[in-house]
Amino acid sequence: MSDHPHRAGSDRPPTRTPLFLFAIGIENSYPTIQNGRVRRDQMEECGHYRLWERDFDLLDELGIRFLRYGPPLHKTFLGQSRYDWEFADVTFARLKQRDIVPIVDLCHFGVPDWIGNFQNADLPTLFADYARAFAQRFPWVQLYTPVNEMFICATFSAALGYWNEQLWSDQGFVTALKHLVKANVLAMHAILEERPDAIFIQSESSEYFHAEHPQAIKPAEIYNARRFLSLDLNYGRPVNSEMHEFLLDNGMTREEYHFFLDNNLRHHCIMGNDFYHTNEHRVDPHGQIRPAGEVFGYDEITRQYHDRYGLPVMHTETNFDQGPEGDEAVDWLWKQWANVLRVRNNRVPIVGFTWYSLTDQIDWDIALRGNGVG
Repeated sequence: MSDHPHRAGSDRPPTRTPLFLFAIGIENSYPTIQNGRVRRDQMEECGHYRLWERDFDLLDELGIRFLRYGPPLHKTFLGQSRYDWEFADVTFARLKQRDIVPIVDLCHFGVPDWIGNFQNADLPTLFADYARAFAQRFPWVQLYTPVNEMFICATFSAALGYWNEQLWSDQGFVTALKHLVKANVLAMHAILEERPDAIFIQSESSEYFHAEHPQAIKPAEIYNARRFLSLDLNYGRPVNSEMHEFLLDNGMTREEYHFFLDNNLRHHCIMGNDFYHTNEHRVDPHGQIRPAGEVFGYDEITRQYHDRYGLPVMHTETNFDQGPEGDEAVDWLWKQWANVLRVRNNRVPIVGFTWYSLTDQIDWDIALRGNGVG
C-alpha cells in the first residue's frame, strides 16, 4: 500500500499489503442488554479509551503491522449526518504515523441508541451514509470489514434473545439478518465511491452442526443451511429452496431477496471466517443444540465455505482462554496455524491469519450477557 508514509526515524520500509498478512485485533463490541438499559462497550471495559497508545505499542513489540480496528459506532455516529470523529481522528492518525494498516471494523454487534436495534428498517441506508463519511475522512484506508459477523449478530440479537432487540423468533432473526447484510452491501458500495480500490474482508463465524442421532440429521441439515445465509445474501448466491421459503415466510419480500442477488460485490471481497472452540455444535432429534467442541476443525469447515463461494480466504478471528495449565492459548494458536497451513496445502487460497483480540476481554465466556464492569 503505497500511501502509507515512512515513519520518521524508522529504518523499516513502509508497509505494503503482502501475499499473506498476519493481523491482530482490538475488541470493539458494544451491544446492549437488559432491554437497552446497559451497553457492553468492550473498549471501555478493557481500558482502551484510556490506554490506546499503550495498546498500539504492543503491535510494535509483536512486530505486527495489520490491525482489525474500528471506532465505536455508538459514540461516533450521533445522528443523521452528525458525527463525533474526535477519538477516531487521534487514533487513526497515530496508526498512520506508526505505519500500521487498519482493517476497519465499522459495526460490531451494536448500533447507537437513536437507531435502536437491528429491527430498524432505516439502518442500512443510515449505516451506508456513515461508511461513506468515514471513507471521506480517512481516504488512506483501503481495507474494511463494514459489518462484523452478521450471522452471529442476528442470531444473538433476534433468535437467542441475548443482545439489542433481544428477540426469540425466526421473523426477528430474518429481519435483523436482512438489515445487517443490506447495511454491509450498501456500505461497500458507498466506500467504493470514495475509494474504488477498497478491499472488503468479511469476518463471519464459520459454523458446523453435527447430528448426534439418525433422527437428528434433518434438523442438523437445516442448521447447516441456515449458517450460510449471511454470506449467501452478501455474495448474491441463490439460497436453496428450503431457506428461500424460510426467508419469505419470515418477512423477506421478493424485492428484498432480489436486491441481494443483483447488488453483490464479491469481486471486491475476501471471505474472512472466524473459528473458535465453540463453533461446532451437536444437534439432537428435537433440534436442540449444545456445544460439540472441536470435531472437524478450521481446515475442514473452511473448505466447505470455500467450495461454496470460491473466494480467497482469511482466518479473521480466533483465540482461547488461558487455563490452569498456562499453555492452553499457545496450544490453540499452534493448532489454528497448523490448520491454516493445511488449508493452503489443500490449494485453498488463504491470504491471512488473525489472533483476536490483542488485549484481554471481559465476559465473553457468557456472551456479554452480564453487567461486567461497565
